[in-house]
Amino acid sequence: MTAQDAEELDVEEALAVANDRAAHGPGEPRSARVAPAAGEPARPAKDDSHHQATSWPEARAVAERAARSAGRRAPVSVTLDKALGLVLAVPLTALTDLPSFDTSAMDGWAVAGPGPWDVREDGVLAGHAGPGRLTDGEAVRIATGARIPPDTTAVLRSEHGRTDANGRLHPTRDLAHGQDIRPRGQECRNGDQLLPLGTQITPAALGLAAAAGYDTLTVLPRPRVELLVLGDELLTDGLPREGLIRDALGPMLPSWLRALGAEVTAVRRLGDDADALYRAVKKSSADLIVTTGGTAAGPVDHVHPTLRRVGAELLVNGVKVRPGHPMLLARIKQDQHLVGLPGNPLAAVSGLFTLAEPLLRTLAGRAAPEPYAMPLREGVHGHPYDTRLIPVSLRGDDAVPLHYNGPAMLRGIATADALAVVPPGGARSGQELELLDLPWATAGIQVCFT
Repeated sequence: MTAQDAEELDVEEALAVANDRAAHGPGEPRSARVAPAAGEPARPAKDDSHHQATSWPEARAVAERAARSAGRRAPVSVTLDKALGLVLAVPLTALTDLPSFDTSAMDGWAVAGPGPWDVREDGVLAGHAGPGRLTDGEAVRIATGARIPPDTTAVLRSEHGRTDANGRLHPTRDLAHGQDIRPRGQECRNGDQLLPLGTQITPAALGLAAAAGYDTLTVLPRPRVELLVLGDELLTDGLPREGLIRDALGPMLPSWLRALGAEVTAVRRLGDDADALYRAVKKSSADLIVTTGGTAAGPVDHVHPTLRRVGAELLVNGVKVRPGHPMLLARIKQDQHLVGLPGNPLAAVSGLFTLAEPLLRTLAGRAAPEPYAMPLREGVHGHPYDTRLIPVSLRGDDAVPLHYNGPAMLRGIATADALAVVPPGGARSGQELELLDLPWATAGIQVCFT
C-alpha cells in the first residue's frame, strides 16, 4: 500500500465516521438505525448488516438465478435496424442459397473454353437480367457480382488479360477451370442453420441475415428498466450550493443501463418521499426497477420500508464489496425485481456490476463474458474482509490502478477501461486480478447507448 493509498483510505473512513456523527449524533452510527415500515414504531437494532451481507461472487450468482427464475420472456419480432445487440430467440436459417446464382467474384471477362477469345460488344453488369449463353472461344465483359452466363468456364481478371490488334482477348497467366466464379450455394444452402439460438446480434450478423433474405428477426426483447433517483439534496443544474449537490447518477445511469442492454423506460426523480417511492414501485411494469440511494437504515432511507410495504422478497441485503456495501436485490413479483444502488456515484457503479449487470444479461439471454485477468502494475490496498472494485486503465499487458477511487468519486472511473476485482487484504504488484470490462471500453456491440 502506497502512502497516498493509505491517506485516501484514512480520509474515506474519517469522512464516513464524520457523516454518521453529523446525521445521528455521537455514539449512534447511521447503520444502527432501522427505519420503520408505515405504521410501525421506530425501533433500535443491533448493527448486523455485515453479517447478513452476501459475498461478492455469490451476490452476482444470486442475481443470475433471480433472472432465470422470472421465466422465459416472450420473443418479439423486430426489423433489422432495431436488432443490434439483441439475442436470437430462434435459430437463423437460410431462406435461400447463398449466393442464389453463380456470380463473378471479380471484374474481368467471363470466358468459355480455351483462349484466345472473341469479345462480345455487350457486357454483363450486376443486377441485370440473365446474360446470353457463351460458346467456346467467346468472352464477355463482366462486373463483380454479376450473374455468370451459361457455359462460362472461368472469369479472367481485368489485370490478367490483354487484347491484340484484332480485338481478341489473351490471358497473361494460367487460368483454371471455375476460377473467380462463386458457385450457387457456396456459402450455404436453403435451410442451412446460419446462427444458433442464443446468438447475440452483431453488425456482421445483421449483414448475414439481410443477405439470407430476412427483413425481421425473432429475438428476446431488451429488459425494461425504470430508474428512480432518490434524494432531496440533488440539483439537476447549476453549481452545488447551500448544502445541495449535483445529481451525477441521473445523467450517468440511463446511458450505462442501455450500454448493458436495457431499455430505459422512465427516469423519475422522487426526492426523499416514502409515499412517492411506494407509489412508483407499485405502479411500475418494468422488468427491473433501479433505485439510487436510500438503501441504508437512516431516517430518510425509504427503500427497505418500501420493500416491506409491497411484500417484496429480499434476495441480497448488502454485499461484501467496497465501494457499494449497502446495495440490495429484491423480488417484487415473479417477473419483476428491484436493485437498490447506493447513492455515492462509484458505489452505484459497483452495484451496477455486482447486481444489475448479471440480472440484465440473463434476462436478455446473453452469455456471460469469458473471465480474464491481467497483472497489476502496482500494488493496491484492500478491505480486510470484503472484495474491492477499483478502476484501472489497461496499458500493454498491465492493469494500472487509478486514483480518485473513493465511493463518491467519478474522476477515476471516467478514464478507466475496466474494474479490477481486488480480494480481501489487497493485491501486490504483478499479481493477476480478474477484470470487468466497462461496456464502452470493448469493441463489442455494448457501445450502443441508444
